[in-house]
Amino acid sequence: MEAKLRWTITLTAAIVLAVAFALGLGLSAAVAGESKAPAGEPGTATVQAPQRTAGEVIGLAASVAFTTSLACVSAAYAVGKVGAAALGAAAERPEILGRSLLFVGLAEGIAIYGLIIAILLLRMIG
Repeated sequence: MEAKLRWTITLTAAIVLAVAFALGLGLSAAVAGESKAPAGEPGTATVQAPQRTAGEVIGLAASVAFTTSLACVSAAYAVGKVGAAALGAAAERPEILGRSLLFVGLAEGIAIYGLIIAILLLRMIG
């Protein structure tokens, strides 16, 4: 039974990573399309972001997809382990439930840090 559970978890993780990677490539293809900015008024300076090649955009988008998916999967694993331990401890001593839920929140911080890094990478795309 445990081998089947491991196989299911591995297959699910592979599917999630494949979908995240495909979405990242789709996003990079949409972002890589060039658009012309309207001309500014005479005498005004415009600051433009550096133009990135298609390979750089695809690499950044793949990094965003990988960072987000890895952070979310890691946070889910951590919350599962810590949450199970917290509820087990709370079953024996109900007064420590509040303190143990704090650790579940800390485990969720992994996903938040991953999303912050993904947002910073998205800003690099343009």
